Amino acid sequence: MYKKKIIFYLSMMVVALFATTSCSEDDGNVEEYPDWQQRNVTYFDNLTDSVQKLIASGRTDWKRIRTWAKGDGSYLTNADYILVRVLSDAPATETASPLYTDSVSVHYSGRLLPSTSYPSGLRFDASFQEPFDPDIAVATKFSAGGVVDGFSTALQNMRRGDRWEVYMPYQLGYGESGYQNIPGYSVLIFDIGLKDFWSK
Repeated sequence: MYKKKIIFYLSMMVVALFATTSCSEDDGNVEEYPDWQQRNVTYFDNLTDSVQKLIASGRTDWKRIRTWAKGDGSYLTNADYILVRVLSDAPATETASPLYTDSVSVHYSGRLLPSTSYPSGLRFDASFQEPFDPDIAVATKFSAGGVVDGFSTALQNMRRGDRWEVYMPYQLGYGESGYQNIPGYSVLIFDIGLKDFWSK
């Protein structure tokens, strides 16, 4: 019953996000990202609370991982963690994870929270066409340290064969200013599959 309640609340948060729209009083145009900063901050804080309860109840398909950039003695907030839903686990024989300086081979897809025109969230970047097909998808290669902090944090905790859905607060993504078609204050949601990694 407790697990059903948490799943219900998580579902309701997503529904509430894309059900909310706002119009400009001046010209009647519908805003793409109304109240974006507050919506993203509230979403991530609420998701953090729900995930911590799931972890405390013994669930192993969710993780909360501190950013690689902060040490044990640092003052930490929700913005210093990524949240991970494990989609599939690496084989038990895989025990190593990439270092910050390693090169990686990755399948990935990134999207935003739901907005006015994108009820499933704008898919802003991807290495594969949906639905994901491992037989035809070609992994992308880059440095584990050459991406936003949230993505780099995930990679440094993954093993070959792991596939995770990763939620990153805007502080570990593109910050207050955003990037290209990603507005500032955006929570980033990535589907990441680590195929391989090696030292440069």
